[in-house]
Amino acid sequence: MTPDERWLAAVWPFVRASLPPAPASVVEIGCGPLGGFVPRLESAGYEAAGVDPEAPQGSAYRQVEFERYDLPGQVDAIVACTSLHHVADLGTALDTVEAALVPGGVAVVVEWARERFDEATARWCFARLPEANDDHPGWLHHRQAEWHESGQSWDAYLRSWEQVEGLHAGQAILDELDARFDSGPATYRPFFFPELADTSEADEQAAIDSGLIQANRIQYAGRRRSHRP
Repeated sequence: MTPDERWLAAVWPFVRASLPPAPASVVEIGCGPLGGFVPRLESAGYEAAGVDPEAPQGSAYRQVEFERYDLPGQVDAIVACTSLHHVADLGTALDTVEAALVPGGVAVVVEWARERFDEATARWCFARLPEANDDHPGWLHHRQAEWHESGQSWDAYLRSWEQVEGLHAGQAILDELDARFDSGPATYRPFFFPELADTSEADEQAAIDSGLIQANRIQYAGRRRSHRP
């Protein structure tokens, strides 16, 4: 199982539990080349579409950025899994999500709280990296190599990388979501385990519970308001 497949399998129970009953209409933003949750959504009886420039071929997919996708009408739910922290304009992207949902429609968001990626968490991850694939090294391999080459402290390196990549902090994403949707508190869960060798979600959760590392995965589900407050 690839890291992406492990990730989808781990996150699917939260996504499924947060959605309205099938056959609701669901759009997934940033489904990626594997098609994201769309196959699972279709198997569960949903009317599903995946939107991503790198989406697979097929009638359920649209190879375009979500901001440029012309929805045929409002939908019952939108799923965004690690697709918001790198959008150019977070507010505009979430305005588009809000407008695409029917009143009371559900936004299901799984994100990265990159501000929680402290040095202790990074070192814990780097100590568990599998052997690097020279053709396709993982993103954590890249971070480890760049950090060592930079000669900077972890905090300084991470700040410079975030600025270059234009990454949004997890709390900034939550603040923008809370301005548009009604929800309970977000929860935090393991994030890195799919990329690590011989490390399960339970292993990462145990390290979080013991205070060795921070939980980096945000899970959020909110409903569109009829009117802005």
